[in-house]
Amino acid sequence: MKILVACEESQVVTEAFINRGHEAMSCDRYHPGAKGLPHYQGDLFDVIHFPWDLALFFTPCTDLAVSGAKHFWYKKLDGRQYASASFFMRCQKESNHIPRTSFENPIGIMSSLFRKPDQIIQPWQFGHGETKSTCLWLKGLPVLKPTEIVEGRNQKMWLMPPSKDRAKLRSKTYLGIAKAMAEQWG
Repeated sequence: MKILVACEESQVVTEAFINRGHEAMSCDRYHPGAKGLPHYQGDLFDVIHFPWDLALFFTPCTDLAVSGAKHFWYKKLDGRQYASASFFMRCQKESNHIPRTSFENPIGIMSSLFRKPDQIIQPWQFGHGETKSTCLWLKGLPVLKPTEIVEGRNQKMWLMPPSKDRAKLRSKTYLGIAKAMAEQWG
């Protein structure tokens, strides 16, 4: 299959699909491919109209996640939240030709602006003893089945101290989830 992994700087998901024999390419405007795998550094809309079989969208969540809800109305009136929501919706619209899509984002305003997610997953369902509620909006794909439920419910992401790399670290997809996506959707 030809697979687009949009807005993925870490290439964890891209690598999981390549390891299963698929043609996968990540795309991110701001970062080169971290692992040296096929990557388009540029505007997603330059490549979205290719005849992909599957596209996975990891759209930026900083201005959409409920974790920033206290900032939604009085600090984000500069348009950041509207721009992020519009990007998510544009990706939805422009990917209509792709038979299978997944949109990933934490619990946030897209559940009310767009629609309720098809599934909410946690890292502890896929071999990581941590919590990080992650919504999936699916088209043409089954919900992910847990692959390794583990004990422990560490809130590592939520408790992460401020740093220059905090957003990047918090947005990285867990390897167990990436492998489940490749195994179950590939």
